[in-house]
Amino acid sequence: MKHLACLLAGFACTLSARAGEVQVAVAANFTAPMQAIVARFEQDTGHKALLAFGATGKFYAQVRNGAPFEVLLAADDDTPARLENEGQAVAGTRFTYAVGRLVLWSARAKLVDGRGEVLKSPDFRHLAIANPKTAPYGAAAITVLDRLGLRAAVQPRIVQGESIAQAYQFASTGNAELGFVALAQVWRDGKFTAGSGWIVPAHLHQPIRQDAVLLAKGRANPAASALLAYLRSAKAQALIRSFGYET
Repeated sequence: MKHLACLLAGFACTLSARAGEVQVAVAANFTAPMQAIVARFEQDTGHKALLAFGATGKFYAQVRNGAPFEVLLAADDDTPARLENEGQAVAGTRFTYAVGRLVLWSARAKLVDGRGEVLKSPDFRHLAIANPKTAPYGAAAITVLDRLGLRAAVQPRIVQGESIAQAYQFASTGNAELGFVALAQVWRDGKFTAGSGWIVPAHLHQPIRQDAVLLAKGRANPAASALLAYLRSAKAQALIRSFGYET
């Protein structure tokens, strides 16, 4: 019995020695899915992931300025490609982990109709969007308004959040009656978690392809490579789809 206990203790020590830690910058729209994925990743691999959530544009600037991030999960495909071209990311490691969907959403039930016609009505005072200069979902929202010919009409009512997380906060608290947010923030297992919404047709904006990439600081970190591999696993992909993303 004592021999078995020693063997088990030795095995645990070996696993502990092999386990690593990875610092990850994650686009704000992917907060809930990533938290769920990392919980399983840590359980399955023994590695630990330290997550920071925010706007992709801000992460780009931070990586350029020496931030210690080892993996980036962006809200677009342009930023990881740019970092790769600039030598800040490892060539050949970039891939699309999710395709995001934009939704016009309100915390109020029945306020948003199935075609987004509420945007033409006087039934709201504020429309929340993410900063289009740093957040791809904010840029997509502006494109939608332009293609619908509504930007000038709603411009005085737009309130801008620093990231998609802050845009959602404005809408979820009622400080803005409407918000263009990520579907993943208000959707789970095939339905809205609360309120009412219009899932914006994909043809009204460019596809929101969200790419992941191994950053230069994570080149030699096995935990960073393991996390990227885990994101491509069937288990992680199923979780991602459950939050309304396409994979």
